[in-house]
Amino acid sequence: MVNNIDGCKILRPEITRFELIALLAALLALNALAIDIMLPALPDIAQSLGAQSENDRQLVISTYIIGVGLAQLFYGPLSDRFGRRPPLMIGFVIYVIASFAAIIAPSFVTLLLLRFVQGMGTAVFRIVGLAIARDKYSGRAMAEVMSLVYTVFMIVPIIAPSIGQVILFAGSWHLIFFVVAIIGIIVGLWAYFRLPETLAPENVRPLTLSSIFAGFKIVISNRFSLSYALVGMSLYGSLIGMLNSSQQVFVDIYKLGALFPLAFAGSGIFMAIASFINSKIVRKFGMQKVAHFAILIFIASSGLLAILSLKGHVPFVIFYILFGTCLFMFSWVSTNANTLAMQPLGKVAGTAASTFGFIQTLGGALIGLTIGRMFNGTVTPLAIGFIISGIAALALMLVAEKGKLFGTIED
Repeated sequence: MVNNIDGCKILRPEITRFELIALLAALLALNALAIDIMLPALPDIAQSLGAQSENDRQLVISTYIIGVGLAQLFYGPLSDRFGRRPPLMIGFVIYVIASFAAIIAPSFVTLLLLRFVQGMGTAVFRIVGLAIARDKYSGRAMAEVMSLVYTVFMIVPIIAPSIGQVILFAGSWHLIFFVVAIIGIIVGLWAYFRLPETLAPENVRPLTLSSIFAGFKIVISNRFSLSYALVGMSLYGSLIGMLNSSQQVFVDIYKLGALFPLAFAGSGIFMAIASFINSKIVRKFGMQKVAHFAILIFIASSGLLAILSLKGHVPFVIFYILFGTCLFMFSWVSTNANTLAMQPLGKVAGTAASTFGFIQTLGGALIGLTIGRMFNGTVTPLAIGFIISGIAALALMLVAEKGKLFGTIED
């Protein structure tokens, strides 16, 4: 495959659809790995580096996600100007260096700073991955591909906490950052040697302030796209709230102890199955119908969990069923909402992915941080956070669709 940007030919071998899906999933998975592999180690990290309170351990997750959110705003314009590959390689370098540096962090504040920098490196993976998918596909075909990407990607959240737990059995939390760095190097080499440049020469945008702001204006002024991006932000906030407090919910409330990684893996399985099913049904029913149905079930399930939690302790089996249903529906909503947001913006795919990534990640991190910091020894804050996020997402869908649900758009 040959792409020409500014007269420079970039030769890359043809990549199959299967390998492209696997590689895009690996890019997204590095982000999840840097979050989920840390979960079993949060108490050890906090104790080792002198965190002030129990809830401060959540900052190891939140500062990383905030770094991801802020940096995404810059990678999009860069990828629309220089192509998808150069910013991606820069991201890998930042990610790996920050991971190695975290091993020798002398204090909790220093570690949080390095997690922020690590997130700034990882930010490019989602931006470039989504832009590449939009470069090559559109409409329901893109939704199908992204569903398959998320199906493969979800393997990491399923197994990452277990990997983290095994590493803790073998050594200290420092070893986790070493493993994360090595995996980053491996995926980076894979991308360097196999990922082709997908930005079409006619879609290259100049890197000037006027061009950047014009691109952002195109993205922000599209009511349909922006509304669905905000749907993703609202739902992502509930997911981050769950990640922030998952160790406390499963270990402190339900006393699962070393079984925590297995319970967490089960939640990932719900999402992986949902993504796979979405890839099979989205061509038939369309992105909007699937997303609209899913958000209603999400609200109903989280609402029931909120009611039960307000009445007292929710038995684990009931909690896990309702929690799993929410995650299942979350997967349907988020995949299709992100695809719908990108659909009208193919000519500014990098800037669109950057803008939406910034909004969703930073906004979601702040929502999730709020939910996590409200943890009070019960599942009530988590349940209420889910239902508020779901209702907000439904309202945004109505804005996008001018008050009507279960419609379709032309592919």
